[in-house]
Amino acid sequence: MELGLALALARVDYVQVGVTSQKTMRLLPASGRRATQKVVIGDHDGVITCFGIKKGEAMPVFKTLPGQRITRLELGGALNTPQEKIFVAAGSEVRGFTKRGKQFLSFETNLTENIKAMHISGADLFLCASYIYNHYCDCKDQHYYLSGDKINDILCLPVEKLNCITPILACQDRVLRVLQGSDLLYEVEVPGPPSVLALNNGNGGDSGEEVLFGTSDGKLGLIQFSRSSPVHKWEIRNDKKRGGILCIDSFDIVGDGVKELLIGRDDGMLEVYNFDSTNDPVLRYDHALSESITSIQGGCVGKDGYDEILVSTYSGWVTGLTTEPVNREGGSGEELKISQEMQNKISSLRSELEHLQIKVLQEREKYQQSSRSSTAVSAVPAFSVNDKFTLNKDDASYSLILEVQTAIDNVLIQSDVPIDLLDVDKNSAVVSFSGCDSEPNSNFLLATYRCQANTTRLELKIRSIEGQYGILQAYVTPRIQPKTCHVRQYQIKPLSLHQRTHSIDHDRPMNTLTLKGQFSFTEIHSWVVFCLPEVPEKTPAGECITFYFQNTFLDTQLESTYRSRGKEVTVHQPMKQEKGLGPQICR
Repeated sequence: MELGLALALARVDYVQVGVTSQKTMRLLPASGRRATQKVVIGDHDGVITCFGIKKGEAMPVFKTLPGQRITRLELGGALNTPQEKIFVAAGSEVRGFTKRGKQFLSFETNLTENIKAMHISGADLFLCASYIYNHYCDCKDQHYYLSGDKINDILCLPVEKLNCITPILACQDRVLRVLQGSDLLYEVEVPGPPSVLALNNGNGGDSGEEVLFGTSDGKLGLIQFSRSSPVHKWEIRNDKKRGGILCIDSFDIVGDGVKELLIGRDDGMLEVYNFDSTNDPVLRYDHALSESITSIQGGCVGKDGYDEILVSTYSGWVTGLTTEPVNREGGSGEELKISQEMQNKISSLRSELEHLQIKVLQEREKYQQSSRSSTAVSAVPAFSVNDKFTLNKDDASYSLILEVQTAIDNVLIQSDVPIDLLDVDKNSAVVSFSGCDSEPNSNFLLATYRCQANTTRLELKIRSIEGQYGILQAYVTPRIQPKTCHVRQYQIKPLSLHQRTHSIDHDRPMNTLTLKGQFSFTEIHSWVVFCLPEVPEKTPAGECITFYFQNTFLDTQLESTYRSRGKEVTVHQPMKQEKGLGPQICR
């Protein structure tokens, strides 16, 4: 497959705001045909920044005061009109702003948890906390649903096409749940934990029922949600072992009248897919950024008449990949002429850089002088760490991804359970192991990763031994003064190599363990949470719960069923018969 045949894009960095969450950057509709669009973005400082580009410079439209962390940003407005009203979710509150920055809505919801996902459709507002879905119309409560696992994203099929409200929840247990009012209409199984949803072609396709999904293990697919049953259109596996998908958009970046798929991943990989004659997606372009892409959208930002792909990253950079030619090459002996506009921009950047260097030296000297004072007070600098600890089915290992808003100096890994550190191709850090005494302190691993300059993202691979459980700790130290670090803890569970699945083969031989006693339903669930990964911490509703698992190393299966009536827990564990080895079971 050849990349970049139809696309020649140049990177332009516009501005940097605070740390951003998933789906918190949007482009406002253009005021005229082929006119540039304004960018609006919300960050963890609670600040909403709206700006446009004029002569290559970011010109602010409005900027709000700091507040609670912004977890979602969506555009809305009356149906069949330009969607230019700005809605943000922060904590349990939803606020609305005009495109000029005037606040017209402050809606404090009845959610007891922070809002994790949001969708706007006309007067309808769809909100999700970790497990709870709420539907409001004109800020009045309409419907409610309690999910069996964590909700990662929400979408509603276009009402203007279907004349009915059909919300879809992307849940951590590898299921898309389609709702009707407060009831579950049906469930759709997907190949990984869905992390993001988007309408195909931006409008759900011709039928309005087509939805794109991306998973946290990097898979991409398209499903048509009819009223009776779903139809799986296509699915792309993550054969290149790239990061999880955080954002999806549809935009005609090639300019041939057909929209391409724009994909942003948590390893910083940006991908563009178009469609072949059989309507299957084909990768046509990719570009690697150094940090996770939290939002992506196509539009016209930098200059009239030149489309681009705009992305926001975890540390708050707003970056464009534009179709406008930026680099010019000359032949041998040919003199390149730089436009006056480019000369002014270069001069301005040099002046700004010199000013920043002087300011840094002044502040550093000021800090050194104050630190020598007898009344000096050293404040611990605050920084954000974005982490992800997931099990990989292909090689039965755990991926630990650590991302910091500033450059990482080193990461110390400590474990009180035996684990192996595996090589990662993307990892350029230098690792060194320290001797540790495992007997009195239960300290089995002590390793230090020293990162190269400007490294903000580190990926590690870890393999555990089933039956041995404990705590893995990561001490993350960035390149800031005074030195400080964040500690992150991750549980290595007794059955750590088991992964949730939708079903098992009941024809295989089975061992059965039955437990009965005077214990509560919540206690039973807490035991399962302690032993197995990918189980929701919140006790599911109902009187009988069943989870299915598959061992990623031995390929054995496990079924866990427990019910409150009769105070009974039943665990079925089928065994896999290996040639010449006898029965292989998980210990």
